[in-house]
Amino acid sequence: MTSKFLVVFKKEFRESLRDKRSLGLLALFTLMYPVLLGVLLHQWIDRATKPEREGIVLAVIGGAQAPTLMAQLKQKNVTVRDTPPMDEAAIGDLLRAHKAAAVLRLPGKYASDYAAMRPARIELWFDSSTEQDGRRDVEDVLNAYGANVASARLLAHGVSPAALSPVQVQRYDTGTTAARSAGVIGGILGFLFFPAFICGLSAAVDSTAGERERRSLEVLMAQPVRTWELVAGKWLAAAALAVIGITLELMLAHAILSWMPLEEIGMSWRVGWGRLLLVCLASVPLSLFAAAMQIAVAMNARSFKEAQSVLSIVMLVPMLPGLAVSMLELKTASWMYLVPMLSNQTLLRETAKGGDIGFLPFVLTFLCSALAAWAAVAFAAWRMKSERYVLAV
Repeated sequence: MTSKFLVVFKKEFRESLRDKRSLGLLALFTLMYPVLLGVLLHQWIDRATKPEREGIVLAVIGGAQAPTLMAQLKQKNVTVRDTPPMDEAAIGDLLRAHKAAAVLRLPGKYASDYAAMRPARIELWFDSSTEQDGRRDVEDVLNAYGANVASARLLAHGVSPAALSPVQVQRYDTGTTAARSAGVIGGILGFLFFPAFICGLSAAVDSTAGERERRSLEVLMAQPVRTWELVAGKWLAAAALAVIGITLELMLAHAILSWMPLEEIGMSWRVGWGRLLLVCLASVPLSLFAAAMQIAVAMNARSFKEAQSVLSIVMLVPMLPGLAVSMLELKTASWMYLVPMLSNQTLLRETAKGGDIGFLPFVLTFLCSALAAWAAVAFAAWRMKSERYVLAV
């Protein structure tokens, strides 16, 4: 019995390795999501550190009227570029050309209003469709400058500036960098488990609907082998590709996140290799469930093309709980570890926070997908006993 099961498995797995389409999907989705994650985080870090590396270019119109303000801007690594007067259209063209982070325009009566202690208007022009990190830094300098001027005027009139701040709020953030990292990139990490439904797809469809379309499934059914042995062999052959793909993908993503300087954006990645191996082990049943579901659905299709079309829709169903939890911003609950794929996403997110979550979430994540995979395989083996069903007659 064991030898027959192994024969089916070896036969299907060997054919999958010879199929360029299966290997192409395996290589594509193993590399795509980790590389995409690395590129997105690299651009995020690059944008966040660009003002510190290159400084902020600020075009100033009429800056001679406020020499103290200009000096404070220069102290904050802001490059002040004197610009001749220009109209709104010219300012818009300047910002769209990305020649300056913002434009600061001081009207002609700024000096007189300032000397008369009237509110002196300053115009800050910016393009909201572009990155605004530089503009926010300029606004911070302007707010600090306004607060200093107000304090100096109050002191000149014998009033303590503290009278305007009867309450002082001191903020203490108890959240760790790892917890913030998991919260911010948790949505991206969830997509790392989607290849479990892709890497073995071609092998699952080809070994069921494909073989039935080529009439080679009749030859297998004529052999002295039980239906559950046929289904289990095909199932594990497709699942093996998914397990290999998702394990390599998680390890590659871990290597990229560990290598990137996430501290530059106030984040960190503190998942060790031991925890990662537990996450990979807990994700094995997800690959088994994905392959079992694909085998069961593909057997019900009348052709290879129909199986691919139906599975392209069915594969989106496991993603819906994760999207719903993300959109509704639900807090982590125990029931999330009982839903396939959502349990893996929740487990990785909570593990990335760096806290001790215990072994129960790993056990629940493992069992929920394993039980679903067993049910799908049992259904496929039961339906395969009917020749009319398998041969679509």
